[in-house]
This record gives sequence, structure tokens and C-alpha cells, in this order.
Amino acid sequence: MDEMGLNASVVGQLQDLVIDSEDVSGFLEDLAEFTASSLSAARGQDVLCGVTLSRRRRSMTVAGSSHEARLIDEVQQAYGDGPCLEAMRTGKSVLVSDTSADSRWPEYCTTIAERGHLAVLCVPLGLEEGATAAINLFAPQRDAFDEASVHSCEQFASQAEKALRLAVRIGARQQRAEDLEQAMRSRTAIDLATGVIMGQNRCSQEEAFRILSKASNGRNQKLRDVAESLLRSLTNETPVLHFEP
Repeated sequence: MDEMGLNASVVGQLQDLVIDSEDVSGFLEDLAEFTASSLSAARGQDVLCGVTLSRRRRSMTVAGSSHEARLIDEVQQAYGDGPCLEAMRTGKSVLVSDTSADSRWPEYCTTIAERGHLAVLCVPLGLEEGATAAINLFAPQRDAFDEASVHSCEQFASQAEKALRLAVRIGARQQRAEDLEQAMRSRTAIDLATGVIMGQNRCSQEEAFRILSKASNGRNQKLRDVAESLLRSLTNETPVLHFEP
């Protein structure tokens, strides 16, 4: 069996990770831990794993099999370049056999070499348009990843990316549902506040909405926040806040 044990059992476990995770960030953490555990057991040495995900209009998400694994990936983000980001840009695996001697990313490699991580393998995951990701493996020995290791990890990544695609799709649908719910709540608050202003000022709905919008601009607050503030004042002991035209 290959290092990553690419068989029906592994595929099933990856699917279970998607089912059991509450959100994409949770799945990434579980994926990192599962990958590190599987590879460490197969190689007989402690291998750390980080997973980096970049989605359009969202900040980059970093997960790790341990605090140290997350820290290593965050260090790379701080430098703005490195093997992981290179793998995500090119869609090709990037191998650093000896971080203490590699000249491609000298600052990053020197930093992690000093922390005892002498070999790095970053394998990209192919996702939907607008999203990129990579599995990042860190070993304490130079030349820890040979050609067979790279091939095995790429096979594993081909299955992991299917699970990640599913997790991202589920996460996107959950986000859309939450956004819709929030939009409906905002619309309800604004409608109710508009009704209150109509009653206070004996004006039309259009005029009441204009008054609410003017208050929003004057206070530099979102229209929803101003509306909710007005509605909260109706249930407080303090006098009701009146909006004047």
C-alpha cells in the first residue's frame, strides 16, 4: 500500500470528514489532521500538514494539523511568497528538499529551517473557478520526500480535492442561505421602522423611508442598524426615539 493508503477506506474517510464537519474551516482542520496522521504513520516519522484555501472575495484560510503547522503557513503568508503559494499559482507540486539550502524563497526557508522543518512538499488541489488550495507537508529530515512520495501524495490530493470541492459547495450554499436570512431580517426591521416613523410623523411610506435614510447617512450607520435601534427603543424604558423629517 502506498504511503497515503489510497484505497476505498481513505476515500470513505475523506467523505466522512465532509459529512462530520460543520463548515469549510472545520473540514480543512480535519483534513490537515487526517493527512498528517496518515503520512506520519506510513513513514514512521512526525510529518506536519497545513492546508491553505483561497476563495474569491474571501480572506485566505489556513488550517493545520497542529499549532506549529498553522504557524508555518502563516509565516509564508507574511512573506507573501513561498512553495505553497507557488503551487497554488501554477497548479503544480513544489518540492523543497532542503530548506536550509534552497535559494528560491531564502527568508521563508531559513525561518522554517531554524524551526526544524528541513523538507517541504506542497501539492495543489484543483477546485472550482475562483478558488485554489494546497496541501503542505513539512518533515524534519532533508530529502524526506522522494519521487515515490510525491506521486503518492498527488494521488491522495486528487481524492482530497473532490472532498474539498464538496465542502466548499456546501459552505457556499450555507452562506447564501445565511445571507438570504439576514437580508430578510434587515428588510423586516426596515419595514417595521418605516411604519413607526409613518405613525410618528403622519407621513407616507416613501417619506418615512427618506427620513430613515437621512438618519442613516447622518449617523454614518447602516440603514438596518438605524432601523433596529429605533425598534429597540420601543421596548426600552427610555423615551421612544423620534425621527423628524
